Amino acid sequence: MQLDAPIARGFTAEIYSWQEGQVLKLFNQGISRLTVEHEANKTRIVHATGLPVPAVGEIIEIEGRYGMELERVDGISMLDTLTQKPWKYPSLARQLAKLHADVHTRRVPKLPSLAETLAWKIARAEKLPENVRRAAIKALEKLPDDDKLCHGDFHPGNILLTERGPVIIDWIDGSRGRPILDVVRTSLLFGGGNIPSSIPGAPLLRILQDNFYRIYQRRYFKLNPVNKKEFDHWLPLVAAGRLNENIYYDEDRLLALAQRLV
Repeated sequence: MQLDAPIARGFTAEIYSWQEGQVLKLFNQGISRLTVEHEANKTRIVHATGLPVPAVGEIIEIEGRYGMELERVDGISMLDTLTQKPWKYPSLARQLAKLHADVHTRRVPKLPSLAETLAWKIARAEKLPENVRRAAIKALEKLPDDDKLCHGDFHPGNILLTERGPVIIDWIDGSRGRPILDVVRTSLLFGGGNIPSSIPGAPLLRILQDNFYRIYQRRYFKLNPVNKKEFDHWLPLVAAGRLNENIYYDEDRLLALAQRLV
């Protein structure tokens, strides 16, 4: 099948125009059908909660690459809006916090546990020293169980701003767990971490990110009060899990945070 040029690109997939009212999220060569099916199933489960999430269609194979049909959502990402209209960052940060707090009100017993997801990542984080890995696994044993929905990669790049309101995309890391760990994850993504130059508008985002994150965090904790000590307690554990993702541009900071486990 001949496809037109992609309308968007991410780290693991490209987005193409598809049938009427749909797009095709076509994953990179080497990503298995099982991985695509996992994301499709997770997205269906989250869509059923009533959150603003694209509906999922069929799994498609094109020249050895797997993809899934998704409801077409016309809009611009919150990340692109930040770079195009930086003066809007306070209202966007509050909007991100409100949306995240809403995600954490949903219960999803059918999703895999966040603890299992973290354990899988920590076991495969090659840059993690063995003593830190052992401490991380021990810390995981004390993680309280919960069935609240966690996105796993919640940041402005995964929020599309549309005429009908914000829409949350990319649920490959969706899980059930303790919401504070999902907030910690967001802090590692957009709360002072290094922003690679490959991201459009990176110099401006580096200037905005600290204030943006402070407003996001203040608003989130007002909507969903959490003990700040709990946030600090789980930060090294989540950093250890992120080291599985080969984040070369932020590796030193993540290692330093993970070392606090020992």
